[in-house]
Amino acid sequence: MIKQLVNNFAKVFGNSENVETYFAPGRVNLIGEHTDYNGGNVFPCALTIGTYAIARKRDDNKVRLYSDNFEQLGIIEFSVNELTNLKEHDWANYPKGVIWAFGQNGFKIEQGFEVLFYGNIPNGAGLSSSASIELATSIVLKDLFNVDVDMISMVKMSKLAENEFIGVNSGIMDQFAIGMGKENCAVLLDTNTLKYTYAPVELGDASIIIANTNKRRGLADSKYNERRSECEAALAKLQEKLDINALGELTEEIFEENKNLIGDEIKIKRAKHAVYENQRTLKAVEALNNGDLATFGQLMNASHISLRDDYEVTGIELDTLVELAWKQEGVIGSRMTGAGFGGCTVSIVKNSEIDNFIKNVGDQYKEKIGYTADFYVVNVGDGARKLK
Repeated sequence: MIKQLVNNFAKVFGNSENVETYFAPGRVNLIGEHTDYNGGNVFPCALTIGTYAIARKRDDNKVRLYSDNFEQLGIIEFSVNELTNLKEHDWANYPKGVIWAFGQNGFKIEQGFEVLFYGNIPNGAGLSSSASIELATSIVLKDLFNVDVDMISMVKMSKLAENEFIGVNSGIMDQFAIGMGKENCAVLLDTNTLKYTYAPVELGDASIIIANTNKRRGLADSKYNERRSECEAALAKLQEKLDINALGELTEEIFEENKNLIGDEIKIKRAKHAVYENQRTLKAVEALNNGDLATFGQLMNASHISLRDDYEVTGIELDTLVELAWKQEGVIGSRMTGAGFGGCTVSIVKNSEIDNFIKNVGDQYKEKIGYTADFYVVNVGDGARKLK
């Protein structure tokens, strides 16, 4: 794969002298959805699929970017002194935003470079291809220009690029999981404090399967911002009485005692999801640490029900995949993952039943929805890094 990408780099940019190679994974969140911007806990892991970058410095101030995934767009070129979000630059606005974010943090990049990117994360699937390319770019900049910066700072700068340069008001989970991922572990991250611990993902005779609805998440950004503002409004009402900074600070009991302060049924449901999902995440990690996979699976299922009924971010495609999964032999747990309204589900399935799972769920999904879902058996890998 790397050899092929280096050959492609030579074809696109003339030769492959002095290139360096880098990788940033995709991520899947095992549980803890729509909690990250509510000051709660998330439990993502980095995957072994992700974004490859073949890069080298230039002698001028031009940045030239090419993606094997978007060949039709050709080389996208701009100067390190002209960092604005341009619609015609499409995917390249993500790396451009990272260069901008480095500059905002005092790490001004004053020399050009060229990169060939290739991602084997399905686009628009909710496995965080955007954060993957951001962290890949961060690692490229750190290495090519000897920037003295640690991974947590690069995670924060990648989030800054996504929020302020791209304009998507996302939390820090995606970038954190991709930057700080660890092989065979998921990261329990308190998004309020950025305190984190690793928990081993030991599934025994089972594996993680990601199923892509193949419905592009067209609604996700607008609905995401809507849900976020509903939770902020609920928090503001609770803060009139409670000394809290985030919904993630509440237990289920304190929420139930005070939820009527919110005064709006929809906002109560949104806040309930944030509070209960946060507590579910802590219980799920405890179950995994105790080797209790059955409880972990039940909590995954409960997470989906809450996302469907209280947060209302699933949709017929995700619900169909999850409900079909729940009926299959060997399924320990299944839920939507990511922002919702399309994208992917994550399931833990006994290895002996994987082939039946993919066939049965795939056939019935196509029959009901009218087009096919894609399935990926994934492994938990390390975070963003330079490749040897």
